[in-house]
Amino acid sequence: MKVNRKYITLPLLLVFGISCGVLAGAFFGLTHDLPQIQALKSYVPSAVTRIHSADGVILSELFIEKRRPVNLDDIPHFLKAGLVATEDRNFYRHSGIDLKGILRALIRDIQARRFVEGASTITQQLAKTLFLTSSKTLSRKIKEAILAFQIERRYTKNEILALYLNQIYLGSGAYGVESAARIFFGKSVKHLNLPECALIAAMPKAPSRFSPLVNRGLAEKRRNIVLKQMFATGIIQEKDYQDALKTPVATNGHKNTASKSPYFVEHAKKELEKNLGPYQLYKGGLNIYSTLSYKMQSAAESAVQKGLAALESRMKRRGSPVSSLQAALIALQVDSGAILAMVGGKDYFESSYNRATMAKRQPGSAFKPIIYALAVENGFSQNQMVLDAPVAFKNSPSQEAWQPQNFSRTYSGEITFRTALAKSKNIPAVRLIQMLGPSAVAQFAHTMGISSVLSPELSLALGTAEVTLLDLTRTYSVFPNKGSAIKPFSILAVDDSRGRTIWHPKTEKKVVMSEAGAAIVTDMLVAVVQEGTGRKAQMLHRPVAGKTGTTDDFRDALFIGFSPEITVGVWVGQDGSESLGKGETGARAALPIWTAFMSEVLENRPYRYFGIPDSVSQTRMDPRTGIITNDDIPGTVTILVRKP
Repeated sequence: MKVNRKYITLPLLLVFGISCGVLAGAFFGLTHDLPQIQALKSYVPSAVTRIHSADGVILSELFIEKRRPVNLDDIPHFLKAGLVATEDRNFYRHSGIDLKGILRALIRDIQARRFVEGASTITQQLAKTLFLTSSKTLSRKIKEAILAFQIERRYTKNEILALYLNQIYLGSGAYGVESAARIFFGKSVKHLNLPECALIAAMPKAPSRFSPLVNRGLAEKRRNIVLKQMFATGIIQEKDYQDALKTPVATNGHKNTASKSPYFVEHAKKELEKNLGPYQLYKGGLNIYSTLSYKMQSAAESAVQKGLAALESRMKRRGSPVSSLQAALIALQVDSGAILAMVGGKDYFESSYNRATMAKRQPGSAFKPIIYALAVENGFSQNQMVLDAPVAFKNSPSQEAWQPQNFSRTYSGEITFRTALAKSKNIPAVRLIQMLGPSAVAQFAHTMGISSVLSPELSLALGTAEVTLLDLTRTYSVFPNKGSAIKPFSILAVDDSRGRTIWHPKTEKKVVMSEAGAAIVTDMLVAVVQEGTGRKAQMLHRPVAGKTGTTDDFRDALFIGFSPEITVGVWVGQDGSESLGKGETGARAALPIWTAFMSEVLENRPYRYFGIPDSVSQTRMDPRTGIITNDDIPGTVTILVRKP
């Protein structure tokens, strides 16, 4: 039977056309969104954002990927040859893909029934690094191969290798060989020896696993495999091979200390992320000018370390546990709220938890100035008399009476407000909060800067409500700042890569006390230093004021104080509820840190007194009776009072 050819040809042509259409469609589907590789050499990674201190020190560099490009000639021969021998031995012979490698990998993948070997050439890896995702899909591999062909047609082998060596991720935050050399060995890539070159050449296969900073033993095994490959291919001689094998992996002991003042940097980053967004912050190449004084920060860190060392020594002699011993310090500029120094703990790299801004602890007697401030605003004067004697309070007949006690367990009878605060008497503070009303005190504390929930109870007078050190310190700033509360901030300005200011914070200032009231409370806190629990601060021989704080069982020790320009808060305690030990009060455990810091900070500053507004006047007072006198009688003290 004779078959008409046209009846065969037409279907074949139809099938062929459809197949071509399908293939063309598939090809278009895979390639229509491929990036243009013309600009490959001009590829620029995300720019580095730098945070500067107020005195010109770079505190931190923020980035997604940080690279240090170098010329191919500056990269040692052993590193280039070792990497090619390990990653793509046919690099100089193929046109972007290695067909033999693909076939070998395909067989292994089929046998394993999963992707176990990629067979990607250096060119393919470069294409993936710059333009594609890391997903293990067939479509991605096809795109990768197409891009590799295009790259090979446009660029020389040395250009491709140079791009690869400057772009590839090599573990522990290192992008490119120069960055890896600095992170792992603390030197430029051009100064690497053979074992060091082999180690870096070993990284691309699994950078997160083979990093010597992650697993030194595994890194050495992988390095030795590369050395063996280099010896087998004739890159190195047997003696060099054997000597390199015997060389232990020795990094420069790199520790992620890219951030100076890390507690502050992390605090500032939260403010920046909120106002700029993470993308612009980490990829925008910004210059961020912070409020922190690096000189003050260094003084703060030194003071905290010395203070903790002294305390730890005392605790060990008593047999007290010290494993969770911590301290925090924060310094604020009085008139602006700028954060000048911040220490959030003993060691950021052991614990990044910021105890200056995040930890809520009882302030003890350090809360009392807030109560006296409200009393002064309500017309009380510091010569007012109050009874310091045992007292009991009952909310209901059926309830057991609450009997607060002074820390000393002694009582002085009728005493002035000034003396009660200076001596940190508990009973007068409780009587005072009863007169003012706990709710009124809690509300006033919130107005001054305390953000924590404050239970309106009489025990609030003893500092039982938990607050952050930052909140408490900003509250004290109200007194030298003439009654104005200012929100603390960490950033002065943010400039883009062209030097244009794109953001700066708005000052949030609010008058919460009268200027007269603030001056009177400041005067009372000066008395704490001159006559009371803060006497150790007299060593500064400067006008300073402040208040100690100690909680039950000596769990927390605080001193919050200020000069006319700087307010500083110090907390010492354990992360748990363990005691610091008997006698470790705010005056003994926290105040020495405060004085050590202030001594260095104030050393070269002009001598300044606290301002006296026109609404108050100086007079003399008998501290025992509170009687005002204009005569300079021995035993009397100078105080501030409101003008009639």
